[in-house]
Amino acid sequence: MDDRPFVIVNPHSANRRTGREWPEIARALKEVLGGIRYAHTREPGDATRIAREALASGHRTIVSVGGDGTLNEVVNGFFRVESGRAAAVNPDAVLGMIPRGTGGDFRKTLGIPPDLEGAAAVLRDGRDRRIDAGMLEYVNHRDRPSVRFFLNITSFGVGGEVDERVNRSSKLLGGKISFFRAALAATLAYRNKPVRLKVDGEKEWEGKIYNVAVANGQYFGGGMWVAPEARPDDGVFDIVIMGDFSFFDSLFGGTKIYRGRHLAHPKVEFLRGIRVEATSEERVLLDVDGEQPGRLPIKISILPGSVLVRVSR
Repeated sequence: MDDRPFVIVNPHSANRRTGREWPEIARALKEVLGGIRYAHTREPGDATRIAREALASGHRTIVSVGGDGTLNEVVNGFFRVESGRAAAVNPDAVLGMIPRGTGGDFRKTLGIPPDLEGAAAVLRDGRDRRIDAGMLEYVNHRDRPSVRFFLNITSFGVGGEVDERVNRSSKLLGGKISFFRAALAATLAYRNKPVRLKVDGEKEWEGKIYNVAVANGQYFGGGMWVAPEARPDDGVFDIVIMGDFSFFDSLFGGTKIYRGRHLAHPKVEFLRGIRVEATSEERVLLDVDGEQPGRLPIKISILPGSVLVRVSR
């Protein structure tokens, strides 16, 4: 057993500022946490591997330093799949975060401050809250079945197109502007896709979609308040279906979504459930906590109370 927190650092986050500012971040963490161990990621998938190895070697507290994508990779290291079922590597492990990303969406749901000093204080003085996670079964870019876990939101439709554009672009202008520019470009190019949805094996929906969000948290896309009623510890997903939007609908709804007022739009439907299945005859891309790992078809199931997260008191 190693009582020191293990810190997983994405030096490329915050448009590479995290790597340049790591000495300052490390000093702040050592002041509030005492001794730490840390490792820097070098390529996609590193954070998952490092988290899993740190837990296996006895570390109980894992701290993610990066954006929502880094946090997603880290939480994937908290789980393994055995005979098609999810199992926690250590059910008592605690996940902490120092937000350093483009969007910083999940921290808003948990009330984690965006600044280094505030987030470090939460690691020192906060409480451990047990929250839900989602298990996603999908098709990856090599057309192979894959499994991924998430804490915030899995969406599909225009969100996957936005991710592709954001992850290819410079983020010097910050999260909200980067996502807004990518969303505008994706909206201009995107054509609504036919999708079939099934929720909890009984509620069915079929039609063309602009985007569908299966939400455990409330925010995505650099501050869009897509699921204002979602609670990450209620054991259920909030499912927001943005249907056959016209270009005007997307612009009008786009302004309202930042205030969480889009649910009243006549082409928006709202469901709740613990299992979601989605299929399409067309290529429909995914957005998983800001990452774009693959496409439909998907199956999503909730894992109630499966992760301990350090949050504000």
